[in-house]
Amino acid sequence: MKIGELARQTGMAASAIRFYEARGLLNKVQRGANGYRDYPPETVPLLTIISQAQQAGFSLDEIKQLVPADISTWQHAPLLAALKAKVSDIEALEARLAHSKQQLQTLIRLVESKPDEMPCEENAARVLASMGIPSPKHVAKAATTAKSASRHKR
Repeated sequence: MKIGELARQTGMAASAIRFYEARGLLNKVQRGANGYRDYPPETVPLLTIISQAQQAGFSLDEIKQLVPADISTWQHAPLLAALKAKVSDIEALEARLAHSKQQLQTLIRLVESKPDEMPCEENAARVLASMGIPSPKHVAKAATTAKSASRHKR
């Protein structure tokens, strides 16, 4: 099958198919006398697997190691190990994202709870202090105090 037909069947751009071929993910490509690529029918499911694996977070190098050119020769144990490892990676990412989301929601509540009469600069210091972060003025004041103390020791 020609690259245009393969692109139509898979919904991929011809340039993406050529890219996967150049990266060594498609090995059974023949060239006709006219120089056109000729792809075997099993390229359709292979490209679908590559696309879905990328969406699941696998790099092209990982896919190349896991997905054989002939899908019927797939190795069960390495595939299963890689899938389980990727699930663990996703779970760790979900935990980091949940923590980041919680921190941002806390920050939003702190910023929104600014008393109407409080100037923004004071509110910023209040928000920073509640997060355990010294305000820029506090840091500058501490640095000035430290410099003064070191001058008096001389």
